Amino acid sequence: MSFRKNISKILFPLTCWYAVGVRFRNMFYAMDIIKQEAPHITTIGVGNLSTGGTGKTPHVEYLLRLLADRYPTAMLSRGYKRKTKGYVEDDGSHDPALLGDEPAMIATKFPQVKVAVCEQRLEGVQRLMAQPSTPEKTDLPEKPENPENPEPPENPAIPQLIVLDDVFQHRRIKPSINILLTEYGHPYYNDHILPYGDLREFKSARFRANIVIVTKCPPVLNPVERHNIAHDLALQNYQKIFFSYLVYGRPATLDGHATDIDLGRIDNVLAVTGIAHPDTFVAELRQRTRTQHLAFADHHDFSTSDIARIRNAFESMPGTNKIILTTEKDAMRLHGKTGNLPVYYLPITVAFHKEKDLDFDALIESTVRENISFLSKLSIWS
Repeated sequence: MSFRKNISKILFPLTCWYAVGVRFRNMFYAMDIIKQEAPHITTIGVGNLSTGGTGKTPHVEYLLRLLADRYPTAMLSRGYKRKTKGYVEDDGSHDPALLGDEPAMIATKFPQVKVAVCEQRLEGVQRLMAQPSTPEKTDLPEKPENPENPEPPENPAIPQLIVLDDVFQHRRIKPSINILLTEYGHPYYNDHILPYGDLREFKSARFRANIVIVTKCPPVLNPVERHNIAHDLALQNYQKIFFSYLVYGRPATLDGHATDIDLGRIDNVLAVTGIAHPDTFVAELRQRTRTQHLAFADHHDFSTSDIARIRNAFESMPGTNKIILTTEKDAMRLHGKTGNLPVYYLPITVAFHKEKDLDFDALIESTVRENISFLSKLSIWS
């Protein structure tokens, strides 16, 4: 249990002051004292109420796999723990120091996506939408407008779609689709506001979401449990609910090369994590083999002494048929630091439980297509 959790009761008075600040901030937005802006571009926001651990990055990747080959797409994030400030675009180096570990990982995996980071999301969107110098017009005939399949912009540097990572509390910007994630093992309805609990704002903030996804569910989820979770989430009729789970691949090297390692044939694994809620990851490993866990703080920047600690823990494990496994996000920060240690990461993807009358992919695809078509018409009329 974390130090903050141990003293949470002592910190309860601070919770009251924090809650008052959050209440006033949201009230100012509700009264339009602080203005919200809906950019003239299709945006999908992915965020949560808690301080982390809900699986935002795998869900952002899911959306990019679904949409980025159909539309010119950008991904905008804060770039947590990067060594730069302000608006920064990936320069092709996919450098975590430039972008932060999660955006750098996405830039590596999705070369067709423009990846940018900015603390102020509205500024970041405006920079991504900025029109480069306009080329001279030619006498070629214009293509007829097709509202069902809008043409990509003449300049491919301008995206038609921006996926916004960790944007739920950034109220200045109003996404076209607002997706709220809550973790199966740590749902918001069992939590409290900071610093007593892990929630960044009140549970009533959930009503800003169009879609709520319960993440990191078991691969098999019975209908009764799904019904009970949906009841406890207490959503409105306009909100759609989905349940997702993680699918684990075979271990890969830190530079991304696939291996044929079968964890069922490995005697011992040292799990090294620097993520908010590593329980699901560690539980997956323990289902396959004997696992020892070495935990670091979320987004931890591994130092030389940390690597020495990892080496000592690994060498103290019995036998020779053993490896070190980490998460894909941690691999970005461990790459180039581990020397001759047998360190691998476990790739993950997201899958969705089937719903009776609603398909997540179809809902997102149709909403994005209609929104882009609508904005395309506005551009013509304006």
